[in-house]
Amino acid sequence: HTKTLKVKDLKDVLPFKVKLSTNKVIQEQGDVIAAEGDTVTLDCKYETTSAYAYLFWYKQEVNKFPKYVLRRDTASEDNDQEFPKNRFDAELNKTSVPLKIQKLQLSDSAVYYCALQPTVTGNSKTLYKNLWSKDNRILHNIH
Repeated sequence: HTKTLKVKDLKDVLPFKVKLSTNKVIQEQGDVIAAEGDTVTLDCKYETTSAYAYLFWYKQEVNKFPKYVLRRDTASEDNDQEFPKNRFDAELNKTSVPLKIQKLQLSDSAVYYCALQPTVTGNSKTLYKNLWSKDNRILHNIH
């Protein structure tokens, strides 16, 4: 003899509440025009309900895939070797992670994207090889 249990609502079977984090990135600045050798700061504001935020900056040149520039989070930081910290730096604050680029070069001309994890990816296998962090624990996925 079996008994059938009908569950009316998921909360009837879960002994705890699941709180989903919400994330939002805001880049309002628009175009920045500067001269070679100058220093510029690119703004990025973010909102998250997560206690632990990972913020990323990417550089995308015309007709090219985005490149990982750097990552900042509450416990650590990482710069891709192509973008040394003495030229590309960002300080993670509670609501922003502005990117400072010093000693501007013509090759710095690009679109810069700020991203808040989780970032997403398609099947961009050719891009993966450049996106591992130094300790090979974090893969920076982009779409």
